[in-house]
Parts: sequence; C-alpha cells; structure tokens
Amino acid sequence: MAETAGTGARGLRFKSNYVVQRRIEPFYKGGKVQASGDGQLLFCVCGSGVNVVDATSGSLVRTLQQEDQENITTFDLSPNNEILVTGSRALLLTQWAWREGNVTRVWKAIHTAPVASMAFDPTSTLLATGGCDGAVRVWDLERRYGTHNLRGSPGVVHLVAFHPDPKQLLLFSSAMDCTIRVWGLQAGTCLTMLSSHYSTVTSLAFSSDGHTMVSSGRDKICTVWDLKTRKSVKTVPVFESVESVVLLPKGEAPALGVNTSGLHFLTAGERGVLRIWEAESGNCVHTQKPVVGEGGPGREVTHCSLIPDAGLVMAVTAEHNILLYEAHTLHLHKQFAGYNEDVLDVRFLGPEDSHIVVATNSPRLKVFELETSDCQILCGHTDIIMALDVFRKGRLFASCAKDQTVRIWKMNVSGKVHCVAHGSGHTHGIGTISCSRLKEAFLVTGSQDCTVKLWPLPEAVTSKKMTRDPSCDPIPLQAQATQRAHDKDINSVAVSPNDKLLASGSQDRTAKLWSLPDFSLLGVFSGHRRGVWCVQFSPMDQVLATTSADGSLKLWSLQDFSCLKTFEGHDASVLRVTFVSRGTQLLSSGSDGLLKLWTIKTNECVRTLDGHEDKVWGLHCNRQDEEVVTGASDARILLWKDVTETEQAEEQARQEEQILKQQELSNLLQEKQYLRALGLAISLDRPHTVLTVVKAILKDTEGPKKLEEKVLRLRKDQKEALLRYSVTWNTNSRHCHEAQAVLGVLLRHENPEELLTYEGVQAALEALLPYTERHFQRISRTLQASMFLDFLWQTMKLPETSASPALQPL
Repeated sequence: MAETAGTGARGLRFKSNYVVQRRIEPFYKGGKVQASGDGQLLFCVCGSGVNVVDATSGSLVRTLQQEDQENITTFDLSPNNEILVTGSRALLLTQWAWREGNVTRVWKAIHTAPVASMAFDPTSTLLATGGCDGAVRVWDLERRYGTHNLRGSPGVVHLVAFHPDPKQLLLFSSAMDCTIRVWGLQAGTCLTMLSSHYSTVTSLAFSSDGHTMVSSGRDKICTVWDLKTRKSVKTVPVFESVESVVLLPKGEAPALGVNTSGLHFLTAGERGVLRIWEAESGNCVHTQKPVVGEGGPGREVTHCSLIPDAGLVMAVTAEHNILLYEAHTLHLHKQFAGYNEDVLDVRFLGPEDSHIVVATNSPRLKVFELETSDCQILCGHTDIIMALDVFRKGRLFASCAKDQTVRIWKMNVSGKVHCVAHGSGHTHGIGTISCSRLKEAFLVTGSQDCTVKLWPLPEAVTSKKMTRDPSCDPIPLQAQATQRAHDKDINSVAVSPNDKLLASGSQDRTAKLWSLPDFSLLGVFSGHRRGVWCVQFSPMDQVLATTSADGSLKLWSLQDFSCLKTFEGHDASVLRVTFVSRGTQLLSSGSDGLLKLWTIKTNECVRTLDGHEDKVWGLHCNRQDEEVVTGASDARILLWKDVTETEQAEEQARQEEQILKQQELSNLLQEKQYLRALGLAISLDRPHTVLTVVKAILKDTEGPKKLEEKVLRLRKDQKEALLRYSVTWNTNSRHCHEAQAVLGVLLRHENPEELLTYEGVQAALEALLPYTERHFQRISRTLQASMFLDFLWQTMKLPETSASPALQPL
C-alpha cells in the first residue's frame, strides 16, 4: 500500500497528476491581420472573435468575442490604437474598448449584406464600411451617427481607404468593376473613377505627402497615380498577382537596393517573396531571398503592411502564418503559426528541450521555440508528414510522410533547423519512424506497404567535425535492410533502448519482435481484438507496451511473449503510450481526447487528464520526465507539467497547519476562549467541535446572550458554515437545542435579504423545516403530558381539613 501512496519499491516517487502549463492553440483562421502602432500587439480574426497576440512572446493577451457568436467578416483598429470596430455576419457593428475587453457600443450596419471592408480616417473619428451590397457608409464615432451613404459601386466593396490628409475629406473605394472610386465627403458624391486595372484591385498605398497613390491588383500590375490630377503616371508590370503594396519611407536603404530618394514600393503576392520596385523606372531593385527549404504552395502572401514605429514589415501567408521582417533588410525577424490544423505528431527538440517540432496535416514541419513562440516552417516533404522521432542528443530528428520519403533534420547552435539527409524506397506512404537510442547510428521506418526498413546514417550527418552548409542539397540515404513484417499497414515501430531489438505494430492486430540489424523474427504478440496503434519498450525492464483500437493497453514479456497485464479504462481507441517514472507507470492517450496515467504494479488508473477535444496523436515526455507535450486533431498543442511533488508538498503543509490549528483549538477550549475557538473550529471544518463549543457557551448562566455576541462577530462565510452545521444538528433530538439557538440568533439579527444571499440557504431551509416542526410537536406533547400530571397531582392531594373523628384520640 506504500506504493499507492506515492513511492514504489525502487524508491521512486510515482506521479499522480499533470496540469496544463502552456497551450499553443489556433489564434488566426484567415481574414484580416493588423498590428498596433508600436508593433507590440497583433490583432487576428479567429471565427467569431478577434485575438490580441503579444508579438514578443507569442502569447494570447485577450480575445474579443462576439456575443452573437456570428463570424467576424472584417475589423479595423484606429490610428490612435484606442478604438477597435468589428463587423459580423449578423450585420452588426461592434465598438470595443479592447484594452479592457469591453463592448462600448453595438449598432446596425444598415447594409443589407455583411460588411466586407472597413477603414478609419487619420483622426480616428470617422469610420468607412464597404458592404457586400455595393454600398459605402461613413460613420461619425464620436457623435454616433451615420454621415454618408455612398452608392454606385457594383457588387462587393472589398476595399475602402481614407486620404492621409484629413483636411481633404476624400474616400477611396473599389468594387467588382476593377475601378477605384474617389468620393468627396463634403459633397457626398463620386468625384472621379480611376481605371487602370483589369482585375480586382487588392490594395492602395499613399505617400507621406498625400500627393501620390500606388494601387495593386491581381492583373499583375501596379499603378502609380498623381492625386492632384487624378491620373495614372506609371504602370509597373510586376509579373505576379499582387495582394498588397506598401510604400517605403523616403531615404536610402542599400540592403534593399534603394539608392535614390525617389518613390519605392514593396509588393507581396502569389510568389511568397517580397520585392522592392522603383516607381520612376519600373525596375525591381531587390528580391527577397527565400529562407532555405521554404517556398511552394501555401507560402503565397495574402496581406502585407508596414509597421513604421517598430521598423518591421508584416506579411501573412495563405497557410495562416504571420511573418515579421526587418524593414531595412527584409531579414526574417520572427514567425508565428496562426493555425496548426490536425496535429499528427509532436516531439521535444534540442539538448535542453527548448523547442518542439510538430507534424500537422501538411507537408511542412513547424518548430516552435517554447520561450518566444517563434516558429520555423520547414519544407521538404511533398505530402502530409505522418510521424517524427528525435535522436538521443536532441539536435537531430527524423520525419516520414505520405510522399514515401524519410528526411533527417539538424538543429544548429542558434536553433535554426535544416534538412541534412533524405531517402526513399518505400512503395507506399510511411506512417511511422523510430531512431536508434544509444547513439545516432540508424533509424527504422514502417510503411503501408507492410515492410520495415533500416536506414544507417551517413558519417557526414552525425560527425561533429564535419559541418555542412545549410544551402547544400541533403545527403541521400540508402536502406540497409528491408523486411516484410505484417499483412496490413504498419502503424508503429520502436527501437529498444539497447538498439538490438525492434518492435512493430500493425492493423493486422499483432505486434512483432525483431532482432536488429538483420530483421530476424523473434516472436509475435497476439491478443488484441483490433489493430495495434502503438508499441513502446520499457526503459528499465524487458517489457513491451502496446495499445490498440480495442480500447486496451497490454504489457508483454520479451522472454516468452506472454501478456503480463491488461489495462482497460479508455472508452475508445488508445493511440499512444509512453513509459514514465522510470518504467513504473504508463501514460496513454486516446481518440476521445483523454490522457490516462497508470501505475503498472496495481493496474490502477491514477488520473484521467482532459485537455483535448479530439484524437490525441502526439505524446512525448522530455528528458527529465517532468513535462509532457501532446498534440491532437483539435489543432491544439498542450504542455503538461508533473505537479506531483508540488501537490504532495502542499498537502503536507496543509496537514501540518491542521495539526497546529487543532492544538491551538484544544488550548482555546481549555482556556475557555470560546469566540476564537468557534472561528477556528469552523475554519478547520470540524462540526462536532463547533457543537461542543456551542454547548459549552450555553452552559453558562448567560449562555444565550454570550452565544449571540459570539455568532454576530463571525464573518459571513463562517455564519454560512454555522448554518450548514445547524442543519445537521437539527436532525438529532439531542442536539436540536443548540441548532435552534444558533438559528434563533441568525433569524433575529440578520436581515432576510442578507440571509437569502447565504450559500445554499434554500436547501438549508428545506432541510430545517420538517425537523423543526417535529421538534416543536414533541415539545408540545411533552408540555401536554406535564400539564396532565400536574392536574392528577392536584386532584390527588388530601384536603386540608381535620382528621377523621375515628382517628381522634379518646
């Protein structure tokens, strides 16, 4: 029984609980992204809310959630960073005091269709909204009324922008006819229509003096406009569909090829790279070099903006990644992953477990630095990555994917990761991978083609002396051995701690044990009723753990291949398992989103952890065995911390405090300090001791008065506890007098309104009434009986006359 209390036979302290220490959740699901003026905060649309994210740490500061739960179509932050307005599909506009997270105003947009675009004027007092109904409306936020209803645009008004000079009172808009309308707000009419584009106009950028405007479109051109004459002065072919154009501040920037004081602008679009153009000549003076290994589908830039005060350029990709570049060099400063999709596997990475690598429902890997949430996007695979594993030292890890390839990645001292080797040979997608445990020598893969392959690592990959340029092509890997292992898809492979054995689990409901490196079959583990999802060797004993779609975990002996133990408790498929507490406990995850902690010797489920809402595919412990990272199909990544020692220390401290309080209570009772004793007994939750104190007070000649004084000096929570105790005392006729005495004090001196605010007062009254009526009935019967006895006594008394004559003396 000592083991169940927390300590095993080996002197180990069993784990009893984990708590979520950190969450990496989706905070951006598409739509607009805007940065605060100082670049410290990012505002991102996420369904029916706007998330405010700290650009330094990547942590979620606040969520502004719509009460109507309708998805937000657009939003805008005022230039003074004080007002945020959102528009929803419910055709409502909501004004937020976003720092406090409070709604200050909600009004109808009056549009007959959802608002598609929104923009503040430079003074932060006027707001323009462009609707899907073709109307443009202008609102005065200070005076709270609509000032203009501008009609004439065909289709959706997807772009609105105020002139940077508030004195000119000009509003620009663009709709489905590919023209730019210039509205004069004084007259409330369309002053002119700027026609140059043959496709959707995606963005407008104004020069600091307000005399020049640059427009971009999906027709692969940018147009420079003179706003004085309202005519086109230059058309620049950019040879890509452009989503955003940004005018650079005046001044030379040699790193960007800006060597003149003329107008230069930046474009971002379908190529996924930022380019700098000189407006006068129409030449591209700088093209950003993509990060090694990055590019391809999903890297298209959907939005780009300049953050002048922070000296940064923000770009948003089609994969919902937010990238911050240094404005003067376009070097990547920081990157955030806004949405992770389904998480298929996750591992701690780095010698100090400072990073995690995540495989999502994507051909790209994501490496998160835990301290800053900075994210690296690793490209190389061409199909969904299925599994990951990390070598012992933590800098080298491997991935496998549906593209039938395996890749090895290396993290350098600065934390940057690049691909160093790749191999192919399987005929179907590779679903599982396992690295050697003793040293960085080899890895094993299992595939849907029912085979396992052993891949030795080239010396160039593992040698410390040999350093490779990240821009070099990865070294090719060659499989050393191949073995047909199962009759159906292989779901899991695991290399033993001594690198001499391999375990494999398959959809054919069996697990098998193989010798390495020759793949000789040593035995078969049969017993699961459905496919085996995961196999795992014990780090200490000759034991193998397996999980299955039948909802069970099994432990098998490597000596005779017999089943040692079966753990049942999951209500759905058990997807992953890992040994913790040096092999004395198991931690498993299921398709119901639950984690379960098991003690092997007692077959007991110590704790069930609920943090995910869908299948938990990723489960990994760090080297110190004190943290666990999990990833699931709900796109969440959770970091769990072992709090067993903390909870035990708190429990021990609480017990010691209880002992001290109990001793103090005994002393107070001995010294007849009943008021302090009453409060202390209530804080210790000792109803019987409280009853003893009340009885001791009532024994005094002035007991009711003293009890009244002491009860009235208690705090409200202590009175609530005393009322709960009285309910229990009132059920026993031996203690009902004390209960009624307490109730009498409360009813005489507490206002009814105050009594109604007591916690659980309704249930207390319902319990008090029937027993109180019974006590009064008993007292009434006792009084009646006593009166009858008195009557009998009075009638039986001899009359006070002289004695009978017969008894008189002669």
